[in-house]
Amino acid sequence: MKTNIQVTAISLLTAGTLLISSCTKQLDQLSQTTLVDQQFWNNSNDLLTGTNYLYSSLPGFETPLEDRYGGLAMDVFNGTLDKISDGTRTVPANDDNNWTNPYKLIRAANNILEKAQTITNDNPALTTYCLAQARFFRALAYYKLVRAYGDVPYLGRTASETDSLIFSARVPREQIMDSIYADLDFAAANSPQADKISGTTAVTGIPGSEYGRITRGGALAFESRVALMAGTWNKFHGGSNAAKHLQKALTAAQTVMTEGKYALYTGDGANSYISQYGYGAETYSQNKEVVMARLYGQSASNNVSSQSFARNPTTDGTCAATRKYVMMALYSDGLPAGKSPLDSNGKETGLLTDYQHRDPRLVLTSFKVGDPYVSINNAVNLTYGNTYYYQQKKYWVKEDFTQGYGFHDYYIIRYAEVLLNYAEATFELNDGKISDADLDATINLLRKRATNNDNTKLPLLTNAFVTANGLDMRTEIRRERTIELAFEGFNYWDQLRWKTAETEMPQAIVERKYFSGLNYGGSTPPKNIDANGYIIMEAAAPVRKFDPNKDYLWPIPSAQIGLSHNNVTQNPGWQ
Repeated sequence: MKTNIQVTAISLLTAGTLLISSCTKQLDQLSQTTLVDQQFWNNSNDLLTGTNYLYSSLPGFETPLEDRYGGLAMDVFNGTLDKISDGTRTVPANDDNNWTNPYKLIRAANNILEKAQTITNDNPALTTYCLAQARFFRALAYYKLVRAYGDVPYLGRTASETDSLIFSARVPREQIMDSIYADLDFAAANSPQADKISGTTAVTGIPGSEYGRITRGGALAFESRVALMAGTWNKFHGGSNAAKHLQKALTAAQTVMTEGKYALYTGDGANSYISQYGYGAETYSQNKEVVMARLYGQSASNNVSSQSFARNPTTDGTCAATRKYVMMALYSDGLPAGKSPLDSNGKETGLLTDYQHRDPRLVLTSFKVGDPYVSINNAVNLTYGNTYYYQQKKYWVKEDFTQGYGFHDYYIIRYAEVLLNYAEATFELNDGKISDADLDATINLLRKRATNNDNTKLPLLTNAFVTANGLDMRTEIRRERTIELAFEGFNYWDQLRWKTAETEMPQAIVERKYFSGLNYGGSTPPKNIDANGYIIMEAAAPVRKFDPNKDYLWPIPSAQIGLSHNNVTQNPGWQ
């Protein structure tokens, strides 16, 4: 049974005091003189109440939409393309929350760390766990900042209105990465394992179920993500210390693997890959693949927060797959389009051709003509009709469609990612080499789950297979990551750290082949169809652009530069 990490009235009031910033103040700086903040922090339980608020900053269902940035998905519901994706964005004059929200979280975490030194420490174990959670969230915030902006100001404590800290200049990303690692190492060392998080006095001092809190495995898994980002960024962008970060990623992932608290979900046989996103596979007792989740609840009467939309945004066409995703999926002989004799590209005879003899994950993730379907008006026993785009169905839950809202948890980290992090870190750290044993312990576990152990549906990845078929192991490792983690918000950021965005993002955004004789349910025929019949949603360069001299880092909002007294400088190319 899922718990609610309760955000009580007093914690919301306190959080409001801590987090609501003035537009005239730099970064996250706020007054600490309010009465509620002075009087609230008395004991370990108060520290816990303050810590609970941090969980409202966990990534949620907005995250998959980030796959639109890199062209793996697009918003066909509104017919719009993302400005990050097509290269038309400009420097934001005011903040767009990508800069200030992490700093608000940093201040809230710093405040908890400082208040822990002043309270009556009546429960040392609970106090230490609160510190671990606060340091995790501080690391999460800095990771988001470094990933987008590179060098950023580092605030290791709270600041008052007159404190010079609030006008700090940017700090090298390497220095910030070391601070992130220190926070995550502390969180991992002082958080319970997933199988101990259910909640006992001996573990946390908190009675009742505590599923959803930070665990040792969650901190380590996240560290593997962070370190892999840092290591590959440095390796492919000419930075230093790539091996240091890659080793950190490998060690963190390996620790999660060897401690044995997680496993791939296989509870629904051949459908397990997609079934894990249903209500029957949310909690640790049901699904040990979920390393970290943002909780939404079980029902309107037992909820943390609802998905406040009729259809969650990954399944209403606002995050539809593009042909890029379809073309990346392997054929059942283990070969990609262009190499496989099964390649149907350009030979489609109908809307189902794309799914024939393909990686089962493509088939499972896609709505296909004839699939069971349900509409928001409670009409049941429907079947999916003809569409000119690829609708993906991760997190599509029938119950949510019929009731108009949902409470399914969002999976922030799956064990599948840990395996992929280990495989990639191993390959990049070892001069482009990875053993078959390491492939069997990582990528091939994912393939076995996808095929329900039927290798005729997709062969295992081996060095011999790569060599015999003229493949590239790095490409195959990256392909596996893209397919397994599709529509979970990874691909754009992966393109940035791999330094492949300059090649991938200027490519055309393409949907499926258009068949003029089909009834598309009254939809307006697409305007742009190429000579081969494929629907072009946006043409390639020069229409789509990616400037490698500036677009690998995001522009800092100009207002934030001014508020820093110009101590914060703009990223290259965005001046």
